[in-house]
Amino acid sequence: MARDTTDFSPVESLDEVVAYLAAGNKPRDQWRIGTEHEKFPFYVDGHAPVPYGGKRGIRALLEGMQEKLGWDPIIDAGHIIGLVEPTGQGAISLEPGGQFELSGAPVETIHQTCREGNAHLAQLREIAEPLGIRFLGLGGSPKWTLAETPKMPKSRYDIMTRYMPKVGAQGLDMMYRTCTIQVNLDFESEADMRRKMQVSLKLQPLATALFSNSPFTDGKPNGLQSWRGEIWRDTDNQRSGMPRFCFAPDFGFIDYVEWALDVPMYFVIRDERYHDMTHMTFRQFMNGAARNELPDGLPTIGDWANHLSTLFPDVRLKRFLEMRGADGGPWRRICALPAFWVGLLYDDEALAAVETLTSNWTYEETLALRDEVPRQGIDTAFRNTSLREIGREVLAISHLGLKNRARLNQEGYDETSFLQTLEEVISRGTTSAQEMVSAYHTRWGGSIEPAFLEYAY
Repeated sequence: MARDTTDFSPVESLDEVVAYLAAGNKPRDQWRIGTEHEKFPFYVDGHAPVPYGGKRGIRALLEGMQEKLGWDPIIDAGHIIGLVEPTGQGAISLEPGGQFELSGAPVETIHQTCREGNAHLAQLREIAEPLGIRFLGLGGSPKWTLAETPKMPKSRYDIMTRYMPKVGAQGLDMMYRTCTIQVNLDFESEADMRRKMQVSLKLQPLATALFSNSPFTDGKPNGLQSWRGEIWRDTDNQRSGMPRFCFAPDFGFIDYVEWALDVPMYFVIRDERYHDMTHMTFRQFMNGAARNELPDGLPTIGDWANHLSTLFPDVRLKRFLEMRGADGGPWRRICALPAFWVGLLYDDEALAAVETLTSNWTYEETLALRDEVPRQGIDTAFRNTSLREIGREVLAISHLGLKNRARLNQEGYDETSFLQTLEEVISRGTTSAQEMVSAYHTRWGGSIEPAFLEYAY
């Protein structure tokens, strides 16, 4: 999320918070694709992480991007912590450890997504290279310890940093040492949201496997293909993972709201100040539990929107659906992730096919897949086959969906080519994580340093 919202319209009933989600329903001609991608900044000389301050730090990078783009700064307690395009068409934000994120504009095609990513990285290089900074496209920080990782001056992260160790073993690693590629997609109705949510929850472990790209921790192999995927298994399980209730045949907005209401809050914003609210749920907040803590003590629509942004299921429901299972990766993966999900979810024939494929997958089976994928990747067993073979079938369906969409670029090519990097994973039978570990033991000579050359933007 690029910035926290401060809409002070009061929330007075359960119906209002349900209606907030239902307002995301959009007719098909208004469906868009919003892609987000994070990357680790590092100094070319010595491969050290980039701190916030100083002449060659993250603040200087943001100020340079602000001057180049003309975007509005996002300020938190006097610090520039992001940029937003003046009409809301995209934003740049910082993750807790300095991970640099582009939240892309809502666009109509994957071609536009790729052009946007290309432009962003070119602009970033222009500002970063004179500072001696480049960016690493991996899902997990491969070298720096948690203690070596910088901390960004962002108020919500101070609250999360205090809270995370109370609710899981790996929350700080999630915050400071992971990167993702994510795509945000629309729905036209509650029934459409349900279909897309259930299909994409079942297939999120496949996305984690296909995009596995975090096999190193603290400078050596960690025995995993997706360290990021493993971290999410023990971060804050009240607000993360694969909620069972989403698998119900009649799952709807009200079910997600009822769950969200009973998850502890992180913060509320009053008078531009963040108040730690981790000791109460949103339901308690609605029932007046903060009357003695806040100037007004009652929730607002902005509070509800911010709270929804602090829930971390594998597929997150806001006024759109967020696909959250993929590791960060090289440039081609930035285009492949939205292509994969758009092909499956934005075409009727493809959605029906993938729904049929997964219709009898149980919650327990899907959860077992999610638990095993960080270690086994596409080799994870499922029933009498493997995730690799399921991936072959799912990619064929996604290919069909993109072909049916028939969104052509100026050269006359459709969007199917963006799946190629994933089709290569299936045809080779190895993930990029496995290939990196193989390189580490052979041509990299047991050193992590070549990753900063081969996987840099």
